[in-house]
Amino acid sequence: MLRNSKRTEMSAQKLVTLAFFTALFIVLERFLSFNVWNMRIGFSFIALALAGMLYGPLEAGLVGALGDILGMLLFPTGPYFPGFTLNAFLTGAVFGLFLHDKIDMKRIIGAVAVNQLILSLFVQTLWISITYGAPYAALLPTRLVQVLILIPIQLITLAVMSNPLLRVLHKIQNSSDASA
Repeated sequence: MLRNSKRTEMSAQKLVTLAFFTALFIVLERFLSFNVWNMRIGFSFIALALAGMLYGPLEAGLVGALGDILGMLLFPTGPYFPGFTLNAFLTGAVFGLFLHDKIDMKRIIGAVAVNQLILSLFVQTLWISITYGAPYAALLPTRLVQVLILIPIQLITLAVMSNPLLRVLHKIQNSSDASA
């Protein structure tokens, strides 16, 4: 009986933490980013990276997908297209695959490279092209500008914040595990 209670409390804590990361993602994505029609520069990746660091790819992916859907419903910035939700899920999953419980510069570079060079530049551009009917090749130059701006921002941000923040998150997690 006690074991079941502990599992429920840990699940509740995880759910609350993931809900916080989802809310953080929405705020950073919808309110604290620079938006132009086919380009968005911001810090919403932080919420996905933190969820990935702490919980792994599935949970970080769910934060991205749920954050995209809720953000679109609450604060729409254009038409809904499921490809954008898929991209948000995959972005979180990539952060989780690369950064869960083991962070070094090589893993940070890998996560940022996959997310920016594959998911943002090529896949997200495809979704924008389909959604707005714009020629894919015509979108690539401005999307490339976004990627070239975001790569150093993400690398520096994740390198600076990852280890201290991960230590704090693990202390919080361990203290709540001990009290349960």
